[in-house]
Amino acid sequence: MDELHQQKETNKYSIIIPTYNERLNVALIVYLVFKHLKDVDFEIIVVDDGSPDGTQDIVKQLQKVYGENRILLRARPRKLGLGTAYIHGLKHASGNFVVIMDADLSHHPKYLPNFIRKQAETGASIVTGTRYVNGGGVHGWNLMRKLTSRGANVLAQTFLWPGVSDLTGSFRLYKRSVLEDVINSCVSKGYVFQMEMIVRASRKGYHIEEVPITFVDRVYGSSKLGGSEIVEYLKGLVYLLVTT
Repeated sequence: MDELHQQKETNKYSIIIPTYNERLNVALIVYLVFKHLKDVDFEIIVVDDGSPDGTQDIVKQLQKVYGENRILLRARPRKLGLGTAYIHGLKHASGNFVVIMDADLSHHPKYLPNFIRKQAETGASIVTGTRYVNGGGVHGWNLMRKLTSRGANVLAQTFLWPGVSDLTGSFRLYKRSVLEDVINSCVSKGYVFQMEMIVRASRKGYHIEEVPITFVDRVYGSSKLGGSEIVEYLKGLVYLLVTT
């Protein structure tokens, strides 16, 4: 019996997917998770921040198809930040492993078996997807965005030495106990939260492994990354440099 099969039999995976105006994407991401995690015990926890586009209505329809025990809708009244969305989802998770991923199809569920296999082979506390190793990449970004992302990672690597190649990525698998420990150490609320999580985990000495992924820019809807997020990132970088 291989290690992946053993993992399937003995572990449960709680997949936390924060959403805001993802009506056009959420049904497809759910379908793809079910397609690629056959014979795996998992639940999907959708944390929706009061989307006005009907995202929650779509999730309720998905619950009728897949069951409310497999699709959990844990809504919040308004946008309260990415970091607190993961904390909210974790409160409702029943798995001993937790996956965090985006709803906009930039994180393809086809990589989930690779995350599970890597964890089984290495015993890692965290498995994180990376765009910046052989086999990884980015599809659909213009040159400026690629340079911005690469520059952000170079800055972080230079000043923080996090021990991973893709610090700003947000497609990860955690041992639940590790996520609970690390998440309680973090103070960031927005996009910097992902960066702080991996830096704190590294400083705590947790075993982190990487798997290559291709990040695909969203097909439906508009990107939520703008100038304010870049400023937030730079502030977060300085904060982590001082506090870690």
